[in-house]
Amino acid sequence: MDKAKQDILWFHEVDKDDTPLVGGKGANLGEMTKAGLPVPEGFIVTSKAFFDFLAKTGLNKKISKLTKGIDANDSKRLNSASKEIRTLILKAKMPGGLVKEIEKGYKDLYGSDAKGAFVAVRSSGITEDLAEASFAGQNESFLNVNGTENVVRAVQKCWASLFYARSIYYRIANKFDNVKAGIAVPIMRMVQSESSGVMFSIDPVQNDDTKVVIEAGLGLGEAVVLGAITPDRYIIDKKSFEITDKEINAQEWQIVKVGGVDKHIALTDEEKKAQKLPDERVIELAKIAVKIESHYGKPQDMEWALENEKIYMIQSRPVTTFKKSPEGRSPSGGPTAGDSQTDATAPAGIDASKAKVLVKGAAASLGMASGPVKIIHKPSENDQVLKGDILVTEKTNPDFVPAMQRAAAIVTDTGGRTSHAAIVSREMGIPCVVGTGTGSHVLKTGQMVTVDGVNGVVYQGKVESNVAHETAANSSSSNLSGSAAYHEEIPVTATKVYLNLAEPEMAEKAAALPVDGVGLLRAEFIIAAGGKHPRWLVENGKSEEYVNILYEGINKIASAFNPRPVIYRATDFKTNEYRGLEGGEKYEPKEENPMIGYRGAFRYIKEPDLFKLELEAIKKVRDQGNKNLWLMIPFIRTIAEFETISKMVEDFGLTRGPDFKLYIMCEVPSTVLLMEEFCKLGIDGVSIGSNDLTQLTLGCDRDNENLAVEFDERNPAVTASIAHVIKICRKYHVSVSICGQAPSVYPEITELMVRCGTTSVSVTQDVVVQTRKLIASVEKKILLSEAID
Repeated sequence: MDKAKQDILWFHEVDKDDTPLVGGKGANLGEMTKAGLPVPEGFIVTSKAFFDFLAKTGLNKKISKLTKGIDANDSKRLNSASKEIRTLILKAKMPGGLVKEIEKGYKDLYGSDAKGAFVAVRSSGITEDLAEASFAGQNESFLNVNGTENVVRAVQKCWASLFYARSIYYRIANKFDNVKAGIAVPIMRMVQSESSGVMFSIDPVQNDDTKVVIEAGLGLGEAVVLGAITPDRYIIDKKSFEITDKEINAQEWQIVKVGGVDKHIALTDEEKKAQKLPDERVIELAKIAVKIESHYGKPQDMEWALENEKIYMIQSRPVTTFKKSPEGRSPSGGPTAGDSQTDATAPAGIDASKAKVLVKGAAASLGMASGPVKIIHKPSENDQVLKGDILVTEKTNPDFVPAMQRAAAIVTDTGGRTSHAAIVSREMGIPCVVGTGTGSHVLKTGQMVTVDGVNGVVYQGKVESNVAHETAANSSSSNLSGSAAYHEEIPVTATKVYLNLAEPEMAEKAAALPVDGVGLLRAEFIIAAGGKHPRWLVENGKSEEYVNILYEGINKIASAFNPRPVIYRATDFKTNEYRGLEGGEKYEPKEENPMIGYRGAFRYIKEPDLFKLELEAIKKVRDQGNKNLWLMIPFIRTIAEFETISKMVEDFGLTRGPDFKLYIMCEVPSTVLLMEEFCKLGIDGVSIGSNDLTQLTLGCDRDNENLAVEFDERNPAVTASIAHVIKICRKYHVSVSICGQAPSVYPEITELMVRCGTTSVSVTQDVVVQTRKLIASVEKKILLSEAID
């Protein structure tokens, strides 16, 4: 068989010498298969098929014209060419013969079960995963693709991804010819892993070739690769196969396939804290790593998965940053901790022992560099980063490479030692600190800092580096119980993450969290702290005291979060709760069922004088410059209630506009059913109160121990209501969120909200970071699924 003439080749038919035909990834999958290593079955759509497609459609000439003489720094032309080429590829018709071969390969892979089979469709560039340059993440791959039409479409999507602007740039930067760029597409059985992760046959940060480093998480590997969870980390000695170090990190949720769909499922308390891989599996993986490295004769970066007690190797590629270098120089080729990258006229740096540490993170690429901070948030801002700047951003992806190549060092909020920023920084030989959590918030553009990539810290000003490692190492060394150097990773999400907050004393601390504002500011705690019933205060001539109690508490929170929005929920005491305040027994009736009694919006209509005092406190806070304070009305039952309340607010002088919004809570089934009417009235936003909505939908009291088992926000009746509310709100461009306990407890609810198109979720302080990670994972999956639809 002449392989060079084949459109389809199976893994067992290729090896490492076939890179021009099947790409780096495909060649390595074939090489490992031939070496007897555990690799899922699969086949490859060759680069020959891709080049034939370009020739038969005439796209090769068009691509040559569009990329000829292109300047990588001409972002406008680069993006324009990229978009035009990808559009041409996606609109072109794939040759019928190739379509049939792909469909046959897919069916042969699963036999009679092909109809319900899931595969991974992965890009494998012919210049990808080479020893000279990793080209990591430049092209797209698609997981859990099902059905012949979707598989064929995913192949074409992979072809188009070869010409993303980032890919064109990267080839120019590494002196590869864009016109000759080719791509192959491996299609392999999807491993539905119980645990998964990445593995290095060296320590990639310290360049220690006596160690194997393994990162592991529960569920499908997407969560680990995307940095959506903080994985366990194991370090194993190559000779003795002794586990010398462990970082066991809590994992709140995992991605698993349920009924043909990937879902984010909450883990039990026991599962959250458990070691993700037993020691014997860790050692088994380490032995595989050594075997693979020995086979290739050089250090390897690998991906693995465990399914039904069997380990599968998903990928292996060379560690492009490993260099054995002379003593006194960084193995990565960059400056050592004893060097300082400053200009000739810069003053001498201060001693590290006296320097202020601004942020800490994980040491991701060795070296030290000083320079001015340049904060950017998206690739379109790449041109702001000048040569010698310290690039600070939430996280990087291949689109950031042009800016990364000009930077003296890189600092990210999110990501681990195997993240894109870490890998590319090591490849470029510049210092990098990842997972700082708040780097892009704490550091300021123009500020002079020193990045210590050895110890994972960023110092204020220029720092002498010869002793830096001593001061930082004391506070960031890893150990068997966990590592201070391995910080929470905080991805950037399109869906906003708000905070549920009730105590003004917590405002300053809470405001430092990576949240977009306060989605639920409860008034009840502020009033309860005063200890007196509002009506008692009024009747005793202390109305002003009541206003001040509210003002002081609300103002403290609004000030701390300004300019981020703070959505104040008006008082929603139930009668039994009000009775506990001083004077409460005189004013509150005894009700058999306070939950559906005299509360919320109805109370404001019946007692407008008290509601106006609340509005006075809100206006007073806003008059102090805190225009970020908005109002939300709880327990709305009817359209008439909202119309009355809205007029009361307007008449008081709180006019709705760009800086003042009026939200309603959606807690009653009638509000769910009437949501379209509410939206037509012009409400600014809706927050779903999942606690009361669940109780009223299911007809069960969550505080009743006999009914507690029935209370579950994941009940189909409740989730259907949530989905309906989001759908209607999006139709009318109304903001929609959720502020009950559900998103803080069940990742399934958060995933549902994001998939339905919610604009935000509001959660408790303890789950802010994990919620962002979850949302980032869901958003990524949605983008990938849309790409193959």
